[in-house]
Amino acid sequence: MSSQIDHLLNETRRFAPSAAFAENAIGGAELYQRAADDREGFWAEQARELHWHTPFTEVLDWSNPPFATWFADGKLNVAYNCLDRHVEAGNGDRVALLWEGEPGDTRRVTYAELTDEVKRLANVLEGLGVSAGDRVAIYMPMIPESVAAMLAVARIGAVHSVVFGGFSADSLRARIDDAGAKVVITADGGYRKGKVSALKPAVDAALSDRGAGEQETVEHVLVVRRGENPVEWTEGRDIWWHNAVPAASADHEARPFPSENPLFILYTSGTTGKPKGILHTSGGYLTQTAFTNRVVHDLHPETDVYWCTADIGWITGHSYVTYGPLANGATQVLYEGTPDSPHPARWWELVEKYGVTILYTAPTAIRSFMKIGRTAVQKFDLSSIRLLGSVGEPINPEAWMWYREVIGGDAAPIVDTWWQTETGAIMISALPGVTEAKPGSAQVPLPGIGVDVVDESGEHVGNGNGGLLVLTEPWPSMLRGIWGDPERFVETYWEKFRDQGYYFAGDGARLDEDGDVWLLGRVDDVMNVSGHRLSTAEIESALVAHEATAEAAVVGASDETTGQAVVAFVCIKESHKDVLRDTEALVKNLRTWVGDQIGPIARPRDIYLVTELPKTRSGKIMRRLLRDVAEGREVGDTTTLADTAVMSVISAQVR
Repeated sequence: MSSQIDHLLNETRRFAPSAAFAENAIGGAELYQRAADDREGFWAEQARELHWHTPFTEVLDWSNPPFATWFADGKLNVAYNCLDRHVEAGNGDRVALLWEGEPGDTRRVTYAELTDEVKRLANVLEGLGVSAGDRVAIYMPMIPESVAAMLAVARIGAVHSVVFGGFSADSLRARIDDAGAKVVITADGGYRKGKVSALKPAVDAALSDRGAGEQETVEHVLVVRRGENPVEWTEGRDIWWHNAVPAASADHEARPFPSENPLFILYTSGTTGKPKGILHTSGGYLTQTAFTNRVVHDLHPETDVYWCTADIGWITGHSYVTYGPLANGATQVLYEGTPDSPHPARWWELVEKYGVTILYTAPTAIRSFMKIGRTAVQKFDLSSIRLLGSVGEPINPEAWMWYREVIGGDAAPIVDTWWQTETGAIMISALPGVTEAKPGSAQVPLPGIGVDVVDESGEHVGNGNGGLLVLTEPWPSMLRGIWGDPERFVETYWEKFRDQGYYFAGDGARLDEDGDVWLLGRVDDVMNVSGHRLSTAEIESALVAHEATAEAAVVGASDETTGQAVVAFVCIKESHKDVLRDTEALVKNLRTWVGDQIGPIARPRDIYLVTELPKTRSGKIMRRLLRDVAEGREVGDTTTLADTAVMSVISAQVR
């Protein structure tokens, strides 16, 4: 099958950075030249922004691809770089975390206070027998202790596996077993949508006999009291954080560990159903997360209030909540709850309250605010915002424009970032003080990153064409493997373009006439309609550009005539609910609209008007489930959905 993905949607709006923004921007155009002249030298420069107990002399060893080492003879301590060095530099009183609980309780945690907590917790963990290389599972709500837990594990050279607090006991058990975790750190519960969501009971269930006997590697469970919900207690195994941590010594030396010391395992869903444990190490990962956070988000730690809305259970929460911002000495907002609790404009209330200057969030969140309408947003003063970021999936141009106009006051630059759990850090993005932004395009590889769009045989497709997105050079924050499964690592990411030595990202992309990158979604989500390979992302963009549409998800369903047919699921904006009185006319209007926007070939065969789309708790749309509905099959596993009831509602609406 041809890898050429037909491109039908044209976007011509352009937004250059203001002269004032460009003048003060941290990342300038010279970075590209420096990286092009000497790529390894460039990354060595970025690495030296960190503190190395033993400076490295070797930058990259790529003698055994795809197994890379970066800065391998250097030694550092990740937690020291995120904490102690800022305190020693006289910034101990700077606020690290501006924490807001969903019920409205707040804490301001300084760098000195966070360092103190992490040192005490490091002593507790060592007292429980955790040492370098041991694995610790973390299953927590978004509270300061969660960040402290990650850093304390890193401080002693152990390996953390953060499991998102929305996952079930079975999902948690699979991850604990695969990593062979020695300790679990959790909380009694955390607040979500106005009530306590229990966590400790799920840990108890995960450690019990799930049909194959009791869990065998976990020796202790450390529990933060947050929700005050009743919990079962196993004497000798379970320990209250508030009893153990404050009682521990605050004296703890951050010992140096090799640059390639494992830092964390983060599980991502695998096509086989068995989660893949993506392994990241220390020196290269911290180098690239700190660098990208600094230049892509234009982070001025002395003056900015930064807020990345991701949960620590996802890679964005690892790289741009915990490690990048704290390595840079930033002040950031940490919010426990959902965007719509206790009211639909809670995020904007927090932006006003804390004077947020940099906001980094997902297109799904932006579209959900579009659905509610701008009135809720306009009750709050968002004038502090000077930079906006997007992460997690391609952002359609209309959502990009709404984000800029309504949230950014028609002035804040937007950085639309592409990267993955596997890449560890941002790979493709505008530099906000340099790039003329194009709504909907991730645009350019960052300095020091090699990216191309190729056909099935690995040949460059050329400007104006679409194909498969590949990474052509090793990068510092790259995954070092799949935990316990090197063969799967090679097969999943490197086998397809083994001869060229390219990493295949699994995404479709196109290069525009300027050579800028536009993401077209997962290759799995590309449809073959009458011999044309169409991107779901482009058709969704066209639908969302209609004045009545808030959100859309498109899938390809089997069709006897065309091979596959376009099927769309569309949510209507609150402000346009009156059009639902004549759904037949609206559906016809939307079909015509798509045909006018991007051509008759992309016109949906079926359009279903639904109230919600099936999303994971991280906001990703589960198109696989919609494909089941579109093809009349029984709906598959819904356990990872934020709202498991949504599929039965959609199925009923479709019938």
